[in-house]
Amino acid sequence: MKKCCAPRRNQDQKNMESTTGTVEKNQSHTKEGMVLLDGGTFIMGTDSLKGFPKDGEGPARNVELNPFYIDQYAVTNRQFRAFIDQTGYVTEAEKFGWSFVFHHFVSEKVWAQKPQRVPNIPWWVAVEGAYWNQPEGPGSTIENRMDHPVIHVSWNDAQAFCKWAGKRLPTEAEWEYAARGGLEQKLYAWGDELIVDGKHQCNIWQGDFPNKNTARDGYVRTAPVDSYKPNGFRLYNVCGNVWEWCDDWFSPRYHRESSNTNPTGPDTGQVKSMRGGSYLCHKSYCNRYRVAARSSNSPDSSTGNIGFRCVADVDH
Repeated sequence: MKKCCAPRRNQDQKNMESTTGTVEKNQSHTKEGMVLLDGGTFIMGTDSLKGFPKDGEGPARNVELNPFYIDQYAVTNRQFRAFIDQTGYVTEAEKFGWSFVFHHFVSEKVWAQKPQRVPNIPWWVAVEGAYWNQPEGPGSTIENRMDHPVIHVSWNDAQAFCKWAGKRLPTEAEWEYAARGGLEQKLYAWGDELIVDGKHQCNIWQGDFPNKNTARDGYVRTAPVDSYKPNGFRLYNVCGNVWEWCDDWFSPRYHRESSNTNPTGPDTGQVKSMRGGSYLCHKSYCNRYRVAARSSNSPDSSTGNIGFRCVADVDH
């Protein structure tokens, strides 16, 4: 799997003890900003030649889901700040002391410190001091990006937020059902054409990756979470903008042997699933902004193009 999607921390790096267990639910949270989806049976995955069989995108199969709620938008910097302010939670990027930043966004001051590039994918740079509140490292800020998706959050960080919010991360099946917006076997959340009537439908790389982004879709970095048109289920930015963590351990073969009713992924694994692609995706290198596409990363990894949205169970 091409690591342009999101580089990961070295597996031999021992993570500090997670603070996830110390986070308590905020009892004032409601399902405001969420959409209730009826569930039922849909066709998950793809047999399209544009897919990546080694990722486990296919075969296309019928999957049945219970009803659930899902956020219309990815979790924003504003929402994540409220979580931090109330709980004092420390993200894994802060505990490690660094996170991955795309090379175009590294300042001259940071370059002067000779940060380490990722071998074989040098457009990713390990920047000391990069975390959700200063996404490009020291000197950067989110003050003009409060309505953008939070980034530099690990799967463990996302889990902590979900626990506080009284929600959870979606399963891959829930995520894909929601992202399809009621359409059957389309490449994207809006159909099969990337550009519709001359208008861009999502925030992905435009130009020559990884050298020049023309920003013809309107954005070089992340876009506000309500950018572009929503899909048929009123969800925004399920293609492009930021990768979104899912609850499942990643496996390219699990679905070939698992139940097709409310599948939850393998019991164990090394990496967690991600969906949706990001503003760094381009067809010349990683056409994974399709709704059937999959990627993965280790639960403690964080980068400048990974975020998340939450789901919640229906109370009976």
